[in-house]
Amino acid sequence: MGDLAVGARSGHEGPEERPERPEESVPPAVEDDVTAGSDNGGDSGGDGGRDARDGDGAAPQPKKPRSFWKELPLLIGIALVLALLIKTFLVQAFSIPSDSMQNTLQQGDRVLVDKLTPWFGSEPERGEVVVFHDPDKWLAGEPTPNPNAIQKGLSWIGLMPSAEEKDLIKRVIGVAGDTVECKGTGPLKVNGKALNETSYVYPGNTPCTVDDLGGQFKVKVPEGKIWVMGDHRQNSLDSRYHQQDKYKGFVPVDNVVGRAVVVAWPPTRWSTLPVPDTFDQNLSAAAPGALGLAGAVPLVLWRRRRLTVGNARVSGPGTAG
Repeated sequence: MGDLAVGARSGHEGPEERPERPEESVPPAVEDDVTAGSDNGGDSGGDGGRDARDGDGAAPQPKKPRSFWKELPLLIGIALVLALLIKTFLVQAFSIPSDSMQNTLQQGDRVLVDKLTPWFGSEPERGEVVVFHDPDKWLAGEPTPNPNAIQKGLSWIGLMPSAEEKDLIKRVIGVAGDTVECKGTGPLKVNGKALNETSYVYPGNTPCTVDDLGGQFKVKVPEGKIWVMGDHRQNSLDSRYHQQDKYKGFVPVDNVVGRAVVVAWPPTRWSTLPVPDTFDQNLSAAAPGALGLAGAVPLVLWRRRRLTVGNARVSGPGTAG
């Protein structure tokens, strides 16, 4: 009876009904495999897709950053280039070798010099402390430093004060067109106006030096030149004592490296180097034409007034009649 049931069932359904039997349906596991295969180009391409990622199906790993020691040479190179550019165009350190600028600057001080403003056409002004190249053997006979290779390299890139360049540092007293004068012990005069130099001249020094070597003078600064003096007046071989050289004691503006703006070392000496107040007064030299015009104006006005009064007296009766 059991066999009949089976046979009857088979005879009724027929072969066409067999796909509808539950046991003939596709297992879910196979569907999952097909879906995964379709994402990767089928079964034959599934392994290839995994290989294209990283060989084991995992996402690609980010590259590891280079170690600090591998980056260090690059960082040093960039720092050296920046230091060289800064030294060439912006700021440079200089060491003070003598006492000629006391008490403003002491021997051994390190100052930072602004080299940027000259690139924009700015010229030295009265009262500024400037560094300049030796105009004409001002440093003849001075001891020559002998730096080692490391010091030379650091000086070249600006990380140490220049050791080989023959530079000097003084204060600008007169610029082109100025008349600078010293008589007796002072005061020092610029265009006939006395300077009050007590704030920067070395204590105990007189503004002018009484000697026959150049301490007594009256000079007019030519175009393109400046007249410089040290703050330690009795211990400074400045413009006064080089009036016999080819520039007659004047310093060409082209020789000026820049203005010293800060005492950077030692830390206990840190300070700025402003222009003293005495240079704030109007020290400009008046042109002869301007002086003549200024003198002529009152005379013309007086004469015109006199003529007007005289004409009124002469023409008054005739007008009335």
